Amino acid sequence: MFTEPISTEIVFFFILYGITGVVPLLAAIYLLLRRGNAFVPDITPPVRLRRWAAAFFAVAALGHVWWYLVFLYSHDFQSASYVVVAVFDCVALLTTIAGTLLAMLQDRRRPVWPAFAVMIPFVVLGGLQILFPEKPLMTIATIYILSIYGLFSVYMVFAVRQYGRWLNDNYADLENKKVWLSQTVLLVCLLLFILYTLVDVDTILIYILHVLEFVLFGLLLWRVETLPLLESTSTEEVGTDLPSPNSCPSQSAAPATIDIKQIERLLKEHCEDKQLYLQHDLTLQQLAQAIGTNRLYLSQYFSRQSITYNTYINNLRINHFINRHQEVAAAGQSFTVQKLASESGYRSYSTFSLAFKQRMGQSVTAWIHSAE
Repeated sequence: MFTEPISTEIVFFFILYGITGVVPLLAAIYLLLRRGNAFVPDITPPVRLRRWAAAFFAVAALGHVWWYLVFLYSHDFQSASYVVVAVFDCVALLTTIAGTLLAMLQDRRRPVWPAFAVMIPFVVLGGLQILFPEKPLMTIATIYILSIYGLFSVYMVFAVRQYGRWLNDNYADLENKKVWLSQTVLLVCLLLFILYTLVDVDTILIYILHVLEFVLFGLLLWRVETLPLLESTSTEEVGTDLPSPNSCPSQSAAPATIDIKQIERLLKEHCEDKQLYLQHDLTLQQLAQAIGTNRLYLSQYFSRQSITYNTYINNLRINHFINRHQEVAAAGQSFTVQKLASESGYRSYSTFSLAFKQRMGQSVTAWIHSAE
């Protein structure tokens, strides 16, 4: 007996659908059960971020199961089962991805409960849709969820900018610490998934969405495992390790008591002369301890100089690179720019290249040619 052959398109779709269901399940299990980092062993990611990402991966994996069951037993978009799954899927996806994105920002602990609170009206609309299966209710729910997504995206833009300023004020090396690109990609993918859940799409877009799912899972797992645990400054204790016997005043009063000349002397003696700036991942807190002052004082000193801590360290490193280049060039020694950049405190050549161009107004290559 001959049966009608299954089309290649259907086979490919179910293979893709299965992969995008199994991959997040494995990622969730990995993040929950493995304590160490299998990808970058020397980096310890934030535990809060790993848990939220695991929750998102678990929701994504379960979503493949319940959507498969819905389309297997019901093709009625007005049915109660479809509405329940659509509502639960949106609520679970939005809240878990919100928790994941907020956990990436380590300048302070941002609460996730507002994401749950704003979903209550959406759940109510879903309940009304079950009781009164009218299309306008679904349209209102779609507009509401997209509005919530838009507001959250606007909030994340400001939150990421604030996080970026915090990084520049507290860290000399920003490799693997910036998150704006990951945030942007995740928000775009989330928008596509919302549209996939709430809006009718054609076959081609469904394939694109499932491929983007796979990209999203890989990007998110990489970001979770490569983002190091950072020290937040929100709970800093003031009043200790001061250069003077006076107790440290409150944050609002501290700017009036900063001894700029004294801090400049301490920086010159303990950071510049001893080349402490060549130390990788030197934080503002570590520098403050090394020169014998308070982190709050030091932060306000840089603020008064209209620079960030990151700019201060990069200027010293670029000057060190220029001096080293002049030395080896005068001695006729062979060198590579990458080696000199590494000697100047940079782990990443791309980071050095960007910092050099910002400092000197031209690329490293152009500067070397002009110096010859």
